[in-house]
Amino acid sequence: MVKVFIEGGGDSEALHSELRRGFAAFFVKAGCKGKMPKIVAGGGRDHTFDRFQTAVTNGERAVLLVDSEELVVENCESPWQHFQKRTGDQHWTKPQNASNDDAHLMVCCMESWFLADRDTLRRYFGQGFNENVLPNENNPIESISKQTILDGLKNATRHCKTKIPYAKGEHSFVLIGRIDPAKVELASPWAKKLLEKLR
Repeated sequence: MVKVFIEGGGDSEALHSELRRGFAAFFVKAGCKGKMPKIVAGGGRDHTFDRFQTAVTNGERAVLLVDSEELVVENCESPWQHFQKRTGDQHWTKPQNASNDDAHLMVCCMESWFLADRDTLRRYFGQGFNENVLPNENNPIESISKQTILDGLKNATRHCKTKIPYAKGEHSFVLIGRIDPAKVELASPWAKKLLEKLR
């Protein structure tokens, strides 16, 4: 069985459970049922990479899934190339037993995927949700900066009647389990690579 080490959840066991539940639902809907990976909530970014590296070194089948944090250059051939150019990730080198497609990116962040399924955002946040302040839906989701996306979600949910404004721990892993992977795959070439690998 493949283990997918996913960045997120901090040090909270409750959030780790939410992350596992949300991504499990996402992967099932994406067609991974019967080939379901074991989902590992990695916590912080470096900790997630360290756990992935240890698994690969021990001969386990492992996949790393992290935010790209920044826009990925157009001719980037693999996440390893992105890590080598990104300040803060340059110490991440590909483990000897890993291949190029053992690392995957959410570009620029997990919340980018939410923009691919605005119908689910509308249903989830309900009355008071202001879609008009989200980044223009004609912009490819992988071309929008992380800060722009997070600011957009916070502003769009500021006046919701039944939910607090968007916050990573409060909403993120519930939403990942509700969005439509087919829409994400159409909108995000990097997500498509991940799902093709897992399927």
